[in-house]
Amino acid sequence: MKEWDELRDADLARAVLGSIHRRAGKIRRPINLMEVCGTHTVAISRNGLRQVMPPNLRLLSGPGCPVCVTDQRDIDAAVCLAEIPGVILATFGDMIRVPGSNRRLPGCGAAGNPGEPGSLGEARAAGRDVRVVYSPLDALAIAEANQDKTVIFYAVGFETTAPMVAATIEEAAARGMENFRVFSVHKLVPPALESILSGGEVAIDGFICPGHVSVVIGLGAYRAVAEKYHVPAVVGGFEAVDILQTVDMLLAQVEAGEARVENQYRRVVTAEGNRSAQELVGKFFHPVDSAWRGLGVIPDSGLALREEFSQFHAERFEPAVETLRQLKNSPPSRMNGCACGDVLKGLVSPTQCRLFGATCTPVSPVGPCMVSTEGACAAYYKYERQMAGGR
Repeated sequence: MKEWDELRDADLARAVLGSIHRRAGKIRRPINLMEVCGTHTVAISRNGLRQVMPPNLRLLSGPGCPVCVTDQRDIDAAVCLAEIPGVILATFGDMIRVPGSNRRLPGCGAAGNPGEPGSLGEARAAGRDVRVVYSPLDALAIAEANQDKTVIFYAVGFETTAPMVAATIEEAAARGMENFRVFSVHKLVPPALESILSGGEVAIDGFICPGHVSVVIGLGAYRAVAEKYHVPAVVGGFEAVDILQTVDMLLAQVEAGEARVENQYRRVVTAEGNRSAQELVGKFFHPVDSAWRGLGVIPDSGLALREEFSQFHAERFEPAVETLRQLKNSPPSRMNGCACGDVLKGLVSPTQCRLFGATCTPVSPVGPCMVSTEGACAAYYKYERQMAGGR
């Protein structure tokens, strides 16, 4: 609380926290609230919010980090694509260090030493052309400057990044570019929430829904969470006070036995979302079944390019077709001892993983939850590892 004196709304934060404790005291039973946004994960850890919650209230980190939820087979696929002669693979920085499983498949000479995970970073160190970009438009610029190469943009993200990727494909089509392709592993948040609830592995009393994603998809996208599963859902902002107010709003519903979709982040999020962004994504992508780390295959939870834009689809790139097909049909692998998948489901906290802080650190990560700046393990390591139990 001492650090909160510097907050712009310190008095409001204290008042809301008092309300949280009063409500939780009335409810008495254990309460599990799950946040599903990497930015929320970092904000909760950075501001020490977990440590000031009532004893019967747990804030669980869910599948809110797009790098973390990317299936291991899709990580391997990126390494395989980078191995193809004449390919420049472009992606966001966090993906470079995610360990692969070093699978050896026809047409895919894995980077790294035998028996060790091969990441895109290791592929680059071995001489493959792997580049970090800050926008898919950067990848398009690379393609324009390298007409003799095929540039594949490894598109990772939730509903927030998909519109920009769609806009980039639209621009590539307008320019008639033939050397630009997209390998889409985009994920959709609402189906993941339903998957967690239907799985029943952990009891969830409410969701802190992602602010950035909700700007695009709007409040209506979470209706099934409240109506079908009778679980409250509140979209929250990212300041400490925002998160505290979101928790208080969820507890008010739990206390009253209600389940609605509410909006704490009203200064940014609307009921309908960004219609233009939705239409742009719908023009170029369609929902498909997608594999998530820890959650398995979730129906209609990914985005694939529509058939009319198949010339930009990396899976239609002839040198990669067979290898990607084999990877897609292969059984999933799991890093030995890594609990990232269980962390993403809220089954364990990062500190309960036996590798946390010892074998697995941000300098030498074993799994993606420690790689990504939005990963729960990385957030716990940076802000919470010194706190007993990392509650």
